[in-house]
Amino acid sequence: MDDVKALAVARTLVDGDLMGHDTHGLALLPGYIREIENATMTCSGEPEVVADRGASLLWDGRRLPGPWLVLSGIETLAPRAREYGSATLVIRRSHHIACLASYLEKATADGFMIVLGSSDPAVQSVAPHGGTRSVFTPNPIAAGIPTSGTPFLIDISSSTVTNGMTARRHKAGELFEEACFLDADGQPSRDPAVLSTEPPGSILPVGGMTWGHKGFGLALMIEALTGGLAGHGRADPAEGWGATVFVSLYDPAAFGGPAAFARQMDWLGDACRDNPPRPGTSGVRMPGDRGLSLKREQLRDGVALHPTIAPALEACARRYEIGFPDALTG
Repeated sequence: MDDVKALAVARTLVDGDLMGHDTHGLALLPGYIREIENATMTCSGEPEVVADRGASLLWDGRRLPGPWLVLSGIETLAPRAREYGSATLVIRRSHHIACLASYLEKATADGFMIVLGSSDPAVQSVAPHGGTRSVFTPNPIAAGIPTSGTPFLIDISSSTVTNGMTARRHKAGELFEEACFLDADGQPSRDPAVLSTEPPGSILPVGGMTWGHKGFGLALMIEALTGGLAGHGRADPAEGWGATVFVSLYDPAAFGGPAAFARQMDWLGDACRDNPPRPGTSGVRMPGDRGLSLKREQLRDGVALHPTIAPALEACARRYEIGFPDALTG
């Protein structure tokens, strides 16, 4: 892979683990390496500019590395958002983009609000509310919101659980605490193994059996922002593991002003963090508080990898005769 692309992928994956998203950090690296070995990830070159109207762009990602495409996209949008107030990029035919939360600080550090969403038109694991056959991916959406202090970093999906956590629990033979799935007959289940039956079950949308119309609606919105605006998605032949991406930057200076924006967000942060905690909780955390705190700790003390990650990385390292580093000791 080109050096600049390799660095973007490496930093993004490590950032996922630094922030505690350990199914979307280095756990993805063995899969990325397989994609490179199978020539299903493009390792060099640039995206194709399909449309450019200044404040709105469409790229064909040519299955280039998703982290590099997203980071390049944010850099491309920043001066346009300063000029126009907001700017939006949609990327079709990107490869997988890893952890959405890992991109948000780049934008908020420069004073932007960012909205980032993705779908994978090659994968179906989430059924629409009221149905039993998968149509969607978990369709994550994220937002980075600047404040005068710690930014709010929101990273959620339109499904009850992610594909990554589902695969990890399934491999370990573990059940979820709640019914996050439907089996092929439409019955609720805690067992991720229902996704591997024939016919397969599905992941429930956010809201579950009763309120799943909420997650269903969110998934549809993300499909429109990604596949709809891209003009490329589930209605087209699948090309393999990848993503269709929506990213938009907003400059508060073009609206009520950065000081007024920060005043409103700071008030909300204080009102939530100072909220009386319910029994059994230590208090309210704003989205991103835990991830950023964990990142600071791990940058100081070392990254704590989930037990399943190191063996997979070691296997890749052996194939390329690379020595895997020894674990740090306290």
